[in-house]
Amino acid sequence: MNYWLMKSEPKECSVDDALAAPDATVPWTGVRNYQARNFMRDAMRVGDGVLFYHSSCAEPGIVGIARVASESRPDPTQFDPRSPYFDPASRPDAPRWLLVDVQVLRKTPPLTLAELRARPELADLLVLKKGNRLSITPVEPRHWQAIT
Repeated sequence: MNYWLMKSEPKECSVDDALAAPDATVPWTGVRNYQARNFMRDAMRVGDGVLFYHSSCAEPGIVGIARVASESRPDPTQFDPRSPYFDPASRPDAPRWLLVDVQVLRKTPPLTLAELRARPELADLLVLKKGNRLSITPVEPRHWQAIT
């Protein structure tokens, strides 16, 4: 099993939005970074653990435990000209962007970015690395254990 930290802006899809969705499952749309896309395509498997992370908000941090609930598939927002994630260079016969479904298992008390930084055992957690802006990052099993 692999573990991941997946960032979502709460105004787009919060942990509460995901919990309110059918089966507490949402499509992880809008990823427009090749490395993050490649994680979904090449490394994520159904059942992998996910730390649901709120970003671009007053208190960024981990707010839930989830799991990868589907294999990767084309993200339909890339083909929708009304979507902020529209990509005119992507074609249905050769999609550029993918998504996976994420199922929230439980909401957790927020573990803020400041709290993550304060824990020495998490010092090399990728989300804490200077300059890391990826929306999806792998999480080491030891970090998963320390957080969960």
